[in-house]
Amino acid sequence: MRSEAELRRLMKARVEPDGRGEAAIAAVVGRLKEHGYLDDQSFAETYARLRQENQKLGERRVRQALGQRGVAPEIISEAIEARYGQTNEEALAREHLERKRIRKPENKRETARVMRRLVTAGFSTGVIYKILRQWDVPDEALAALENLDEDGHGE
Repeated sequence: MRSEAELRRLMKARVEPDGRGEAAIAAVVGRLKEHGYLDDQSFAETYARLRQENQKLGERRVRQALGQRGVAPEIISEAIEARYGQTNEEALAREHLERKRIRKPENKRETARVMRRLVTAGFSTGVIYKILRQWDVPDEALAALENLDEDGHGE
């Protein structure tokens, strides 16, 4: 499945750069929409559902990915709200850690790695710190992470 913007971009690379090429793209997109094969709303909902259920990704990561695929911001907001509105972010983050087989960190370096992995997966820093505190990560390791965030050296 692709978004309309992705499909237009891919087709644009294959057609002649004149008016006929643009007309052909518009005709194909119109026909696909008419037959129900191209629908950004359905694409966004399916994409968000699969990323949440299968990959256990956070809201921010899915929002960013849909934006990169050219889905309109209002469609993204609707899909994200429908999918993540009632979701417990902490539970989803724990499922992500389990799915990726990420264990409790033993030192500052492993703590930073866990933090980076969760941020990359789209989880908020508040939820990440909550999980790390429940794992009894030493306060000095958490303080080192906060310093990285402030300095801008963290990912």
